[in-house]
Order: sequence, then C-alpha cells, then structure tokens
Amino acid sequence: MFQHRKEAGQRLAKALEHLRDRDPVVLALPRGGVPVGAEVAEALGAPLDVVLVRKLGAPQQPELAAGAVVDGQETEIVYNEDVMEMLGIDVETMRKLADREVEKIEDRRKRYLRGGERASVEGRTAIVVDDGIATGATVRAALRGVRRRKPGHLVLAVPVAPAETVEALREEVDEVVCLETPFPFGSIGRFYRRFEQVEDDTVIEMLDRIGQGQGQGQGQGQGPGGGQGSGEP
Repeated sequence: MFQHRKEAGQRLAKALEHLRDRDPVVLALPRGGVPVGAEVAEALGAPLDVVLVRKLGAPQQPELAAGAVVDGQETEIVYNEDVMEMLGIDVETMRKLADREVEKIEDRRKRYLRGGERASVEGRTAIVVDDGIATGATVRAALRGVRRRKPGHLVLAVPVAPAETVEALREEVDEVVCLETPFPFGSIGRFYRRFEQVEDDTVIEMLDRIGQGQGQGQGQGQGPGGGQGSGEP
C-alpha cells in the first residue's frame, strides 16, 4: 500500500489538510512515526514534537505487554487488564514497572530534544501520528497523555490499522484519520514496501529541522528527506 514512511506521511498530510487553519501541532511516536509525522508537519506548517511511550512488559514474560506508560507532567499508565489477570499482576507492581520506564523516557526525551521544551498543545489541534497501529495499547497511552495536556481538538492520524482497533480508539479522540484498514491485518510492516528501522539520529535530525519553528513561521525550507536509518529516499 505504501512505498515507505515518507510517502505514507505525504498521503496522510493530504487527508489532514482541513486542519491546516486550526492551529495544529504534530506529535509523533518514535521512532517509526517520526518520518510520517515530519511530512504531515511540513505540509501543514505545524510544529513537530514526539510522544514517548514505553511498553510495560510482564515480569514473568517481558515481551508480553501488560500495559504502557507515556511521558508528561503526570505519568499516564494504560493497563492491559487481560494480561494482568492471566499472570496475576497487581496495580502496585505495574506502578513500579512504570517508574523504571519513566526514567528511560526522560533520558530519551533529553537525547531527542536536547533541552528543548515540549510543543505547546493546550487549546490547539493536537495530531498524534504513528506509522501504523496493531493492538493499539501504545497509541492509547499516548492519546491519554496528550489529552491531559488539554488540546482543543485531539486527532489520531495513521496510514494503516485494523478496523476494530480504529473503532476501539475512537472514544479516546475527537477525530480519527486512517487511510487504510485492511483485513486480515497481521503486522504493520506488511503494508510498506520498505520498512527499515528508523535510527535515533534520523529522529533527532527531523526534530531539529522542523521542530517548533514551523509553528512560528520558521523552518519553511526543504522538508525532511526521510533518509538515513528509516530507508526513505
């Protein structure tokens, strides 16, 4: 369906054009969501920031997501109650797991933004972008964290996701823009011809290039090339 994240972002931007005059700010989920979000931010003349989310792996099975935690002024935890019940994990254990992950989130934010402030969201149109959604646990945490920052209009925008996941997330936002809802779904990478890993250096370069300057009438030159680690031309 998509050649690469750059093209997906360009197509998504066209579907979001109606938000151009609604004071938008783009909040991308690293790392794969950043090349997509960069294209949206450039097209809409909006600032670009990141929403950092960490999976909370079950103590017995770390690869199994028992929940997720998102950065912000207050920690936002989303619980996967089915997994917690199956493995007998209580809320206190989850909070301890979250405390450790919040430290990692803050370290990553410092690395990405190098002391820069979070983009202002309050009263604005906040567009949360990723390169796709599978189960939705991570995105749900991101949306709840952004909602706490009191946007005037909260939008979830993704190139591809399962229809049932999109429907489940509608209650978290004011608007959903999803270009494709294929069935059966499988993995996000199935719907990209090129889906290489996005490196931290690529995220930092895109944030530096677009950053908050877009919203202030700066940084209107050439948009992100997509490049380095993410595989876009």
